[in-house]
Amino acid sequence: MDIDIISEDENPMLHRTDVRFEVRHDEATPARLQVRDSLAAKLDKGSDEVVIQELDTKFGMRKTVGYAKVYETAEHATDVEQDYVLERNAIAGDEDAEAEEA
Repeated sequence: MDIDIISEDENPMLHRTDVRFEVRHDEATPARLQVRDSLAAKLDKGSDEVVIQELDTKFGMRKTVGYAKVYETAEHATDVEQDYVLERNAIAGDEDAEAEEA
């Protein structure tokens, strides 16, 4: 799986960078978490700082175009993003995990 960055736009108000990228893959469309981890490694960020918002693969193509939000810290991500988006990207705050255990 190869990832190429198409564009990066700074968004200082929300402490993030909006990234459009392209993934070339040999097999089926990779899972959201695989793409997130690979993109985080490419951008030298932690996995909990990257939120994959959109992945779009055309039928029969081995290319996926996506949109991600790369936050300065994981705390900024949990403050801004909605809960279902955080769940999709396997990002959970410590207080949420403690509440589920109780």
